[in-house]
Amino acid sequence: MQTNELLRSKKLYLFDMDGTLYLGNQLYDFTLELLDTLKKTGRRYLFMTNNSSKSVDDYVKKLGSLGITAGREDFMTSSQATAYYLHKHHEGQKLYVCGTQSLKEELRREGFTVTTDVNETECIVMGFDTELTFQKLHDVSFMLLTRPELPYIATNPDYVCPTEFGSVPDCGSVCDMIYNATKKRPIVIGKPSPLMPQLAMEALGISVDEACVVGDRIYTDIKSGLNAGITSILVLSGETTSEILDESADKPHIVLQDAGQILAALKELN
Repeated sequence: MQTNELLRSKKLYLFDMDGTLYLGNQLYDFTLELLDTLKKTGRRYLFMTNNSSKSVDDYVKKLGSLGITAGREDFMTSSQATAYYLHKHHEGQKLYVCGTQSLKEELRREGFTVTTDVNETECIVMGFDTELTFQKLHDVSFMLLTRPELPYIATNPDYVCPTEFGSVPDCGSVCDMIYNATKKRPIVIGKPSPLMPQLAMEALGISVDEACVVGDRIYTDIKSGLNAGITSILVLSGETTSEILDESADKPHIVLQDAGQILAALKELN
């Protein structure tokens, strides 16, 4: 099947956001028309992100500020997937969250108790913490070394988060800091785990043949699609370069310069 024909065959597009639809606070020129065209042609899309520094409500506001109208139902985030995992495996446990206030509120919204007391903590959750302090690093290291049986969960494995000027450290980099101190690794929930694509398809009644993931990172976006058995589309508008792609053992099904080429494919027969 030709690339454009394959793109038109999809009923669900799972979009990474930063580096795919916008960069930092700068929307790509094609984004609004692409999303509008997907709606007009009867397709669905969800914004699927590993960035756990913002709650879903925060993302609704952020996209609104960029001109994108969205509701909570339009998102599948690592925070939501982490909550799903915690409900399934650690229901009722008190959480120490090394993350932002937004992540804490998202987990409280799901019914979890969040604590800063290292003695009453029953599970550690590590997120992309743009409010990181040394005290949090100290607390997590203390708990993992003195209570090694504690469950230790990370929302995502990303080493960096893209910005307009380059990159800043993300959750994976902080997890490496903790590993250097404790030799402990977390269970990672977000991409490249297939959980978010699977939850999205289940919620919308979409088959693996009808879904695709679109993103700018091979080791998270593309790998999650491959692990979920759906079409994986790499865009070269964010983190991944042609050199990184050539060196990667994991290969996407489709490589595009940017997601604007999806728009061109959808408009080709209209």
